[in-house]
Amino acid sequence: MQYHIKGMDCASCVGKIETALARLPGVSDIQLNYATEKLELTLAHDAKTQSHDIEKTIKRLGFDISDSTQSKSTTDMESDKPLEPEHWWQSRKGKQVIGLGLLMSAAYIIALIFPDFGMWAFAAAVIIGVFPFARKAVALAMTGTPFSIEMLMSVAAIGALIIGEAEEAAAVVFLFSVGELFESIAADRARAGIRALASLVPKTAILLDAQGKQQNVAAASLQVNDLVLVRPGDSVSADGVIIQGTSSLDDSPVTGESVPVSKTIGDDVFAGSINIDGVLQIRVEKTAADNTIARIINLVEQAQASKAPTARFIEKFSRYYTPTVMAIAALIIIVPPLAMGGEWATWLYRGLALLLIACPCALVLSTPAAIASGLAVGARRGLLIKGGSALETIGRVETVAFDKTGTLTQGEPRVTDVIAFTQEYSISQHEDFQGQDTHVQDAQGQNEILALFASVESGSSHPLAKAIVSHAEAANIVIPIASNASATAGKAVHATIAGRLLAIGSPVYAADEAVISAKQQTQIETLQNEGKTVSILFDEQSRTALGLVALRDELRDDAFEGVAQLKAMGVNAVMLTGDNRLTAQALASSLDIEWKAELLPEDKLRLLNEMKNNRKIAMVGDGINDAPALATADVGIAMGGGTDVAIETADIALLKSRVTDVAHLIALSRATMANIHQNVIFALGLKGIFLITTILGITGLWIAVMADAGATVLVTLNALRLLRFKGTNSRIKLSKVN
Repeated sequence: MQYHIKGMDCASCVGKIETALARLPGVSDIQLNYATEKLELTLAHDAKTQSHDIEKTIKRLGFDISDSTQSKSTTDMESDKPLEPEHWWQSRKGKQVIGLGLLMSAAYIIALIFPDFGMWAFAAAVIIGVFPFARKAVALAMTGTPFSIEMLMSVAAIGALIIGEAEEAAAVVFLFSVGELFESIAADRARAGIRALASLVPKTAILLDAQGKQQNVAAASLQVNDLVLVRPGDSVSADGVIIQGTSSLDDSPVTGESVPVSKTIGDDVFAGSINIDGVLQIRVEKTAADNTIARIINLVEQAQASKAPTARFIEKFSRYYTPTVMAIAALIIIVPPLAMGGEWATWLYRGLALLLIACPCALVLSTPAAIASGLAVGARRGLLIKGGSALETIGRVETVAFDKTGTLTQGEPRVTDVIAFTQEYSISQHEDFQGQDTHVQDAQGQNEILALFASVESGSSHPLAKAIVSHAEAANIVIPIASNASATAGKAVHATIAGRLLAIGSPVYAADEAVISAKQQTQIETLQNEGKTVSILFDEQSRTALGLVALRDELRDDAFEGVAQLKAMGVNAVMLTGDNRLTAQALASSLDIEWKAELLPEDKLRLLNEMKNNRKIAMVGDGINDAPALATADVGIAMGGGTDVAIETADIALLKSRVTDVAHLIALSRATMANIHQNVIFALGLKGIFLITTILGITGLWIAVMADAGATVLVTLNALRLLRFKGTNSRIKLSKVN
């Protein structure tokens, strides 16, 4: 049986539902994924449990459930999801937070105007606010989870209300509701990443019948061996193989390759790739449910399901804290009067004081207050951190894996070298330059060669062509007007300039069409060994090679500093890329880091899983192909200038796209965790002291109130210290985690 469950926001929700369902007779093989809100289970045919029992149990726990037994492909399921999910204030949790906020505001106003009725106003707010949590706590207790965080909060709020601290009880309920809402928002953002992935594959395709007639059909309807037409500018509608045509394809959504790849008959193509300059006929090899993008979606879902976020500290602690405190309070109220003849009123007073001291207000605040300050500091620097779990975990990572294209590099090719092979055309016919020194003539030759390159490429939309033209324009070089421009798809571009037939092609193509000397070949190979893409300009009539332009996606300006900061903090850096080995080796050598190249998304995923066996690891990327790796790493970090999919899938987004911000994140996390540890010591330390003094009768109810309030103030003030955190200039940046 398959269900869609709404309201699962974390691994804790999964545990509660699994515990409840496991108690139902005949239910087995329970599989839950909170990221995709899916539940699968097996129900025995002869079981007493019926489907309505399953639905009733889950609804009683506070979750919405709907039947989705009809099997659908991943792509179909994603298309069923609303393109515009509800805003947080439209959700049940959002309405609850808004309602509680209004109730507390009204209570404060009443308390100011009518002091005698203030307590009753806060009491009403507490009763209304705690009711849904108390009902859920009872349901959880009845289904096998008696000491849930809902139980802890409900007992604390009701206990504070009984003691007469209605205002504090209202604050506990409100803060807990806000925390639940933030958790829900973070989960919805993760799901938005999966929806964005599904949108990459075009919804329609051009199907060719046996007579070559074209028909627009839904891409999801394509079957294996169908023939489809892909025009220049179109996205490839299915995984397949080229049976006719040659073109350059932008495979960056799948492989991360920074430069479009020339493909021809017999080559594989991926769904979601962009066809640049040729008309292709493709035979479909995989259906929509099994294409490359669908596989990436599946990888993201699996990674999000297997990545259990660090359980909230209060959730763990409540397993022992709640029953222990309740048992101690009950014993203090009952045992002395029965066993030692004590006065019931005295020991009831002490038991209630103990409950007040045990009220976890300071403890509840200890973690979220520090996390809120840490998130605020990060936001000021342009770090979008999606929740406390990510902020906590990033400080413990030992290795940071970087994608190359758009992460360590600028994300687009740039001209690095311009070499004029001959001065026959450019220098000899300019008398003004005769007699000038060699350096001046070389510079003039390079400028004229660059002008010719830009002229021939001026009509092309290829990324390499755009880079060449932009480079010439930036150098204020006059670009001659070209005529008769044409292209040999995937191989070369041609144009006539001042009566000469010129062409630009790859070194392999140029070697077939022009004469390349040994010296020129050496220059070409040297540049290629540096990871650069080389284009050759040649005269088609005389078959003379005139010059070359080399391009490469260069490192970001702060890449060296960012990697150096990580090393200073004891964090290892490694580069994982789908780009070619020569480019990867050249750039990694400059940064002095480890590297792996020519990786598909599943390769990155495999390497990350291997590295995760014995250490915490973060992944930094910006492309669609990085989404599974971002999801499976302990912390996924996306560059803000990258794709929406990467940003949505990642736990953290670097909105200013700075490599140095990764080190800042780690430093901020370590400072935040140190603050949290201090807060917990403050909260538990004060409570421990006054628990003892209350039991001994040394301190009374008003001291208990002051102790709890004092712990809350200390925790809050200490958390606010984080707002002064200065980042990687701080002394804490070099501290290593043992």
